[in-house]
Order: sequence, then C-alpha cells, then structure tokens
Amino acid sequence: MTGMSAFSGARIFDGHDWHDGKALLLRDGSVEAVVEENNIPSGFESIRLDGGFLAPGFVDLQVNGGGGVLLNDRPNVEGIRTICGAHAQFGTVALLATLITDTPEITEKAIAAGRAAAVAKVPGFLGLHLEGPHLSLARKGAHDPALIRPMQESDLSRLKKAVADLPVLQTTVAPETVTPQQIAALAGAGIVVSIGHSDSSFEMASAAIAAGARQMTHLFNAMSQLGNRQPGMVGTALESESLYAGLIADGIHVDRHTLAIALRAKRGPGRIFLVTDAMATIGTDMTEFTLNGRTIKRTNGRLTLEDGTLAGADLDMISAVRFIHCEIGLSLDEALRMASLYPAEAVRQDHHLGHLRPGAAASFVHLSDDLAIRSVWIDGKKVHGQA
Repeated sequence: MTGMSAFSGARIFDGHDWHDGKALLLRDGSVEAVVEENNIPSGFESIRLDGGFLAPGFVDLQVNGGGGVLLNDRPNVEGIRTICGAHAQFGTVALLATLITDTPEITEKAIAAGRAAAVAKVPGFLGLHLEGPHLSLARKGAHDPALIRPMQESDLSRLKKAVADLPVLQTTVAPETVTPQQIAALAGAGIVVSIGHSDSSFEMASAAIAAGARQMTHLFNAMSQLGNRQPGMVGTALESESLYAGLIADGIHVDRHTLAIALRAKRGPGRIFLVTDAMATIGTDMTEFTLNGRTIKRTNGRLTLEDGTLAGADLDMISAVRFIHCEIGLSLDEALRMASLYPAEAVRQDHHLGHLRPGAAASFVHLSDDLAIRSVWIDGKKVHGQA
C-alpha cells in the first residue's frame, strides 16, 4: 500500500456528518479529504469496500487490561502492546492504559512503561490513566483499601514530572483525599484530572471542578448518588456544563433506565462518553484472574470479587456502542460520538482523534450495518480484519 489511498464503497461517518457516494482520502497516515467517488485524484491507491460504513476509531480512556494482561501485573511496554492489540480488534484505536490503585513502586514502573510505549509508538497507545491511589475508602469499589491514601507532595511531583513524557496523563482522585490546590497544580501541569471513587458532597465536588477537574470517572459507580436533598457526585456531573463523564454501558454497572435518564439530563458542552473499564479478560476465554492478590471471577459478562463487588468490566467498545444504540435507543450518530469524539474532547485530543475531517489521524473502523467490526486502521495501517 502506498502513502496515498482512497477508500470507497461504504458510507462515511466523519464524526459529525454522514456522506454517501464519497471516498475517504488518506495521505501518509492522516485524513486528507472526503470527496465524490468519481472525483478521486490520480495517484491514490483505490481500496473498494463491500458496503457497511466507515467511522472514526474508538477512544477508550479507561482500559485496565486485555489479551490476558492487566497493566498492574505487566507494567512494561509489552504489556501495553498486548492490551492495545486486544482492544484494536473491537475498534479501539486509542486508549489510556489504566493502572488501578497500587504501590508507589508499581506506579513508577507503569509510568516508565508509558514513556517507553510513547517512544516506541505502540499502535493505539494514547497515554496513561492512574486510577488512584488517592481515593475515598468509603467508595473504594474493588480497589485495595490497604493501598489507598491521601496525596503527598512526592505524589504530586511524580505526576508533574511524568506528564512531560506522555501524550496524555490522566488521574482519578477523590476530592476527600486531594485538595483543590493539588488539583489546580495537577491541571496546571497539563494532567487531566478526573474525580471519582468519592463520597463527596455537591459542594466539595464542585470545588474540585472549579480547581480544574475535567472529568468524572465511571458515572454512578463508586460515588455518592443523586438524592432529593443531596445531589452528590452524580448530581454534580449532570449539573456541571463543563465536566465530561465516562460511563460503563453494559447493562450491569448502570441500569438502562438510569442510563437513559442521565443522557437526557446531562448539560453540555461537557458530555457523557463511553468507557469499557475493561480487565484482562477482553479477547480471551479466561474465567478468572487476580488483582492485588485477590481473585476476580468472570461469570456471564460480570467480573466480581468473592464478596460480589464489581471489579472492572468484561466489556469491549463496540459492544458498548451496540448497547447504547440498540438497547437504549440513542441515535447511531450519537452512539458513535460517545465512543470517539467525546472522549477525544475530554482529553483534548480532538484535533486528531474522534473524527475523519482533514488533518485527523487515519484511525478508523469499517463496520457492517449491524455493527460488526470488519476492519480497523490506526494511523493509516490496518491492524485488524480485511480491507
């Protein structure tokens, strides 16, 4: 394949609009234009597709593992490469490899692995998401309570140093354990601050947003709920116009009716976007694995600790898109944006991800009309399926 190619024979969703009878032009790993099929310039290699549609590749900001690997267990470049490869087959072209609460030593290894993965340009690696350890014990979820702690100056320094070497660095913190001043310092350094695993009040969460928090981690899960007199974390997310919020759309983590209500209630321009919160099981037939020495069971799409606590998700991104479109009834356009454009916006990467307009990365999916993955391309290179 040359550095110039033209894809035709399929509808094109560019992240904003649909195009029929058009061709997607790529040059050297980037989108050049969408043109009429009968107006493809000379010099472009023609790739004719058999129906279906092209759409921006998915962007997942919370991926703990895949392909049998957890980042906590394999905090190295090969671990990240395995995770990215496992999710690429389900349409994810950019992800944040996510480290669940662990020791400072493992955190350092994960940051070093992220730096090395960025240098190696691992396909699909967008950066790191450090989920913890600065969380609330009251809303710990599956995080090991023995490892949860308030943020210290050394933690702040570590993150501020790490962000310089990563495309994206995101961290999930609880406002109870990280002060507004610390959040402001993190955001000021270019780190994407997400609040979650928190029992915060509306006022405390709002103070975190005012200090620079940009996201909320897995809306509804591991947080104070919306009440008649206390809006809690959930109410804060729905009320805030600036805050983006990740959502696990598998019908297990959030009831479908609750999910539908949230989508109607959320104020913009900050949007609700899809995350998988995926664990090592994705792309495998494994039935159990361990996290911080604790066994997690996989049963009927549900991952749980022995006490029944949900421990991440057994979910890939195309399944989340299908759920939000087919089960919730959201338009296909919006379901696709929730998996691509909105998460790209949430980490300020929408200049090259989440759409297929000129200048964007040539990272896209070819889908059948019934939302099956046919092929996946990252930076103009096919990484899964048939062209």
